[in-house]
Amino acid sequence: MRRWVKAVVAGAVVLGVAGYVAEPYARDWMLVREACDGALDPDAMDRLVPDGRRLLEEKSSPGDDLGSYSCLLTMADESGERDRTAVFMEAYTRRDDRDRELRGEFSEYGHGSRDPLPGGLPGFVDENGRVVLLMRCPDLDRDDAGRPGRLLVRTTLGRELLTGVPGAGLRTAVGLADAASRRLGCGADPLPEPPADALPGDRDDDPDEEPEPVPGTVCDRAVKAAPAGGGWRPSGGGSDTAPAVHCALSRVGDDPADQVRVEVDAYYGDWGNRLLHERGKRKSMTATARCDGEAANFALTAHAPLGVPKPGEEEQRRLLTAFAKDQADRHGCSDPRFTFRGGR
Repeated sequence: MRRWVKAVVAGAVVLGVAGYVAEPYARDWMLVREACDGALDPDAMDRLVPDGRRLLEEKSSPGDDLGSYSCLLTMADESGERDRTAVFMEAYTRRDDRDRELRGEFSEYGHGSRDPLPGGLPGFVDENGRVVLLMRCPDLDRDDAGRPGRLLVRTTLGRELLTGVPGAGLRTAVGLADAASRRLGCGADPLPEPPADALPGDRDDDPDEEPEPVPGTVCDRAVKAAPAGGGWRPSGGGSDTAPAVHCALSRVGDDPADQVRVEVDAYYGDWGNRLLHERGKRKSMTATARCDGEAANFALTAHAPLGVPKPGEEEQRRLLTAFAKDQADRHGCSDPRFTFRGGR
């Protein structure tokens, strides 16, 4: 650790053992080492905690047979008085808990921002900047309905910790997820090391401009499946390992204000059943499939300004069919089955 190690070593040399323990940097170092069963990467935390901030305390839940575990590390604000979250991790293996927390990531009608994670990590960054990971648990039995054991881990980093520190935030979330797997008896394989320059929720592009489509991504594949001359442009996305995928396709007419927009979503797991039901009530076009004993749900919703026609039902169906079929094939699911035809 660059900053903390230098300060700790200097304190130990100059002040002796007592002074070393009393040094603020040494206290930060000790808190990081003790927090979350020692799962925090000291170097990553050294990069994440802003200069001039001090860590305050660490807390953790027991992680008992109830199938949940959490840990919290707080820090002081610039005045040194009011505490703020540095790291908060919560983990769940019970199906009801997982389903509740996953549904809570989305609005009542199943919408919500999900930024894909790099490197094949099984999760996304939600609209609040939290890293959400859903892992398969080989050491947990399937339930009575045949659903496999899984572990949901959600990591919250203080707002200051999410900017300007490429790689450290995601590395912290991955380390905490692996620790939660061990603590709760999940038995998941260690997650892949995230790219060194990856930062959850960080974008280099202008937020007012649509990003260039990346070849081979979820949204790019959806556009390629559109009818010839459809003029669709993708934004958003997901990964083939994420529990939820969101893609938006837009088409602009002669008047830039006449933008037609289509949103396609995938939810993997029975937790998405309620979201699909709500989408159907909103006149979305929907489809379902089965994947590893659980439901996979797909939905398409079309939007257009007043007086501008939405894509026709045939075009909507073709878009959703191609999206759902591509997703189902990549996840090893059954062929998608349409459940609601949508509406104008």
